Amino acid sequence: MSHHRPIRPQDRHGFDALIDARTPAEFAEDHIPGAINCPVLNDEERAIVGTLYVQHSAFEARRVGGGMVAANLARHLAGPLADRPPEWRPLVYCWRGGMRSGSMVQWLRLVGWDAQQLAGGYKAFRRHVIAQIEALAPRLALRVIAGATGSAKTRVLHALADQGAQVLDLEGLARHKGSLLGALPGVEQPSQKHFETQIATALEGFDLERPVYVEGESARIGRLSVPVPLVQRLRAAPCIEIEAPPGERLAYLLRDYAYLGDDRPALAERLAQLTELHGRATVQRWQAWAQAGELAPLFEELMRLHYDPHYSRSQQRNFRHWDERRRLAAADLSPRGIEALARAVQQGCANR
Repeated sequence: MSHHRPIRPQDRHGFDALIDARTPAEFAEDHIPGAINCPVLNDEERAIVGTLYVQHSAFEARRVGGGMVAANLARHLAGPLADRPPEWRPLVYCWRGGMRSGSMVQWLRLVGWDAQQLAGGYKAFRRHVIAQIEALAPRLALRVIAGATGSAKTRVLHALADQGAQVLDLEGLARHKGSLLGALPGVEQPSQKHFETQIATALEGFDLERPVYVEGESARIGRLSVPVPLVQRLRAAPCIEIEAPPGERLAYLLRDYAYLGDDRPALAERLAQLTELHGRATVQRWQAWAQAGELAPLFEELMRLHYDPHYSRSQQRNFRHWDERRRLAAADLSPRGIEALARAVQQGCANR
């Protein structure tokens, strides 16, 4: 590959490694999937160099920064890059394809590796992510898995994936179950940028001729927004509704959300957000059950009084073909029942 042809984001798969030369904080917010972080400046050093640039001069910033870069590169060469063979070909990027990745590429080439620089850096990759979502989302053969709260929709998606179907697990990518009580204990949601990067990466891997199963999400999952082109495609896709009896749904919720009983004060606090909708007396009753760890009566009333009335209204409003949805009776939401349900979902789609 010529050293002079600009390397674009779509060329990245032709390299042995991706190296993100930005700071750990920049890397944590979002990065190209599969990249390793070898910062030429850490967060504190970058702040020092920026201050020198503003308060003194570009020369002083480069002089001090150059020493820091050299020390960091020496650490990377002795550490994570020490065992790379002579024919190794890395692709290096920084924020916009400037001095940070340029200095690393120069050093790696001096060693003898065919290192290349990503033209435009992370900013070019970010534009690529947005363009891929805009281009691919409208072409997806989406099949929306719908169902009232407790219908095991996410588990059905996982079973479909296990059976070889194409699945877009938005809640998995968002690390959130999508409802008021959907935050996962001790799990931080990714940044909006990283959420979108994961979505674009998933879309690039799909065969556009085959169905892609997805849960019937709202436009927000926790604090993250589903990209607009994907929301539009979701709203226009055919729906498959899982219809499980209330008792089976309650039993499933008690298994799937059992961890909520581990932090009772936090659960009670989250329920306070429903006061305006359901009134102080009702919410105080729910909070008392939460504090006592009595999840069965709490979930039963939340299903009946909060989730179910909202569900029927929102599906009709959100999905254009809701009236033509395919209905699947689900009397059993055990692991075996969910496997059978996933097979029925695929058989029904194949017969259409």
